[in-house]
Order: sequence, then structure tokens, then C-alpha cells
Amino acid sequence: MKKNKPMNIRVSIVEDSRGTRESLAELLGRAPALSCVGAHPSGEEALRQIPVEKPDVVLMDINLPKMNGIECVERLKQTMPKTQVLMLTTYDESDLIFDSLRKGASGYLLKNMPPAELIQAIEQVHAGGAPMSMQIARKVVNHFQKIKKPQSDMEQLTKREHEILALLAKGFLYKEIADQLGITLSTVRAHLHAVYEKLHVQSRTEAVVKFLERD
Repeated sequence: MKKNKPMNIRVSIVEDSRGTRESLAELLGRAPALSCVGAHPSGEEALRQIPVEKPDVVLMDINLPKMNGIECVERLKQTMPKTQVLMLTTYDESDLIFDSLRKGASGYLLKNMPPAELIQAIEQVHAGGAPMSMQIARKVVNHFQKIKKPQSDMEQLTKREHEILALLAKGFLYKEIADQLGITLSTVRAHLHAVYEKLHVQSRTEAVVKFLERD
């Protein structure tokens, strides 16, 4: 009976710190399912060598000399779209996280994560996952929770515009609305012009229909 061939995930490292680079290479070398096929101190060298190495996964630092890691990811993905890139950095700033993901990174890890979790993350991204350190995942969740739903047309009306439209719906004439609210006739017309624009309508009737159909 044949034994299943052990998985061999080819990994390249892009990291300007020699000590970190060597530590990562040593860690990958000890992992049964992984092999380190290259370790590069700059984005420029990575772009020259990684297409030759043909890794499955790239560990990419952000703070590189000259070309930063985010730009390197973008350029690398243009020539090697199937290669998965994991950002491995000390930065947990939201802008950097989303810039990295937009440029093609598949995951974002902090360097202080335990070695066993890093190996697991490499295996996960190779299997189609999108691993992130816990702090990073929380920032991503918070970001999407804070995104406001787009306002409906009616919600864009000011309090005064809403008051005028409500009176219009009750059948009040422009002059009666002006008297009721203690404003001039020209002010009523100006407000209604704004109402028509916000509701994307052309007439009093259309505006009233939208008002009456509101939730």
C-alpha cells in the first residue's frame, strides 16, 4: 500500500532584517509540510528571484527599503496571480491592512504570533483560506461594522424639508405652508426645489407619492 506523499508547500520570504529572515527560514525548514525556496532582503530582489523560485506562498514584510512590501505585492501578483501572499509585519494600522489586501495579499499576520500559528497560517492560505492575526481580524470586523448603510432619499431631507413635504401631502398650498411655518413663500419654493432634487422627482405629485410610500 502506497503512503500518501507528504505535502510540500514552497515558501519564499521577503524581509529586510537578516536575523528575522534567517529565523523564518529555519522555522520553515523544520516544518514537515513546508520548504523555504528563497529569502530576500528587498522587494527589488524578490521581484527578480521569486518568479524563478515559483513559491506557493510568499511571506512579505511591509517596511522594506526603497520599494515597500505593499507595492511589491501588487507587482508580484501581476506576474504571479496564483501565488498567495501573507503579509508578516509589526504594523496593525488599518490603512496598511486594507492597502495590502487591495493589492492582492491573502492574509495579514503580526510578527509576534507563535511559530506554530505561523506554520498553520501558511498551510491555511495554501488551502484557500485568508488567515489573519486575531487583532487584525478584529480591526477588519470593526471597519465593516462602522460602514453606514447608504441613506434612503427620504432620510436625506432636512427637518424643515420634511415638515414642508408633510404639509404638502396634506393638501396645503405653498402660501398656506409659508404661513403655517412662519417663512416666506420664496423660502418654501427653495426648500421644495431641494426636496425634488433629493427625491429625484419633477413634480409636487411625485414628491407626495414618495412621502406617502416611505417606510
